[in-house]
Amino acid sequence: MKNSRSESYAAAGVDITAGYKAVELMKKHIARTKNEGCVDDVGGFGGCFGLQLAGMEEPVLVSGTDGCGTKVKMAILMDKHDTIGIDAVAMCVNDIICCGAKPLFFLDYIACGKNIPEKIADIVGGVAEGCVQSGAALIGGETAEHPGMMPVEEYDLAGFAVGIVDKKKILDNTKMAEGDIVIALASSGVHSNGFSLVRKVFDIDKNPASLYTPCDALGGASIAETLLTPTKIYVKSILALIEEVNVKGISHITGGGFYENIPRSIPKGLSAKIDKSAVKVLPIFDLIQKTGNIPERDMYNTYNMGVGMSVVVPKNEADKALEILKANGEDAYIIGEIIKSEDGVVLC
Repeated sequence: MKNSRSESYAAAGVDITAGYKAVELMKKHIARTKNEGCVDDVGGFGGCFGLQLAGMEEPVLVSGTDGCGTKVKMAILMDKHDTIGIDAVAMCVNDIICCGAKPLFFLDYIACGKNIPEKIADIVGGVAEGCVQSGAALIGGETAEHPGMMPVEEYDLAGFAVGIVDKKKILDNTKMAEGDIVIALASSGVHSNGFSLVRKVFDIDKNPASLYTPCDALGGASIAETLLTPTKIYVKSILALIEEVNVKGISHITGGGFYENIPRSIPKGLSAKIDKSAVKVLPIFDLIQKTGNIPERDMYNTYNMGVGMSVVVPKNEADKALEILKANGEDAYIIGEIIKSEDGVVLC
């Protein structure tokens, strides 16, 4: 790369040497994520991964892609870039685990107004941490400098994950039945959805200084640091659970909240009856609702409200499921049951 330098391209706003420096700075982060499938180093044209198929009768690859939405705006406003990558990984791996797939590898894509190598390395450091938490290898990615398309200080981040599961072990909700129990896995906060509404409620774009004041409603934490809390990754606890319990359905509670996400794991003719009084609503959601005068239904139709994931298990295995989840660090508790209904979800 020593001879690779275009003065003309640099004059147009793209410094390719900054990209090379960013890659060098991020290599230490990427090294943390290597697992048994890695067969190549960063820097080639494609990320290579060797599948370990021993013991699988019919392996199925499961993929997921997502970004962090306008939560990235929070990272930019706070000039804190080392955790937003966790969100990018979480949004992908939390999706693919819903069918029982173990994450294998992850790739990221960063578009930026200007490539500042140290900032890019911080972002990728967060991606690497998310990969470590989920057991996925970071085998590649792309950083694209877009002068003229976005201000120099701005960027966007997205990712792509691939996992694997034996076909016979793909979670099958057709066996779900009336009387099954719905278990909540607590979220770490707002996660990575609904930030357009958050920014409107707190008038963030026009009054960013208000974000940094300690807030009694948040236990003395500021709104900014609370909102930037990384999305919780549930992979390892869910993998431990499905090894020992008959899990009939899993929902990752993202944009669309309870009303959109929970029904996606439930077959027609059945619904999840959720006891709202059982939901451990986090203070940040109470503050959003009160400040924005938002109807309760809209809150449950936009945010996770403190429940990042829901799991359906047979009633006679509920206690065992709770024990396993808690042993793996989850704040897990029962929030409802499966009933005969065509509504998909019923909050009462």
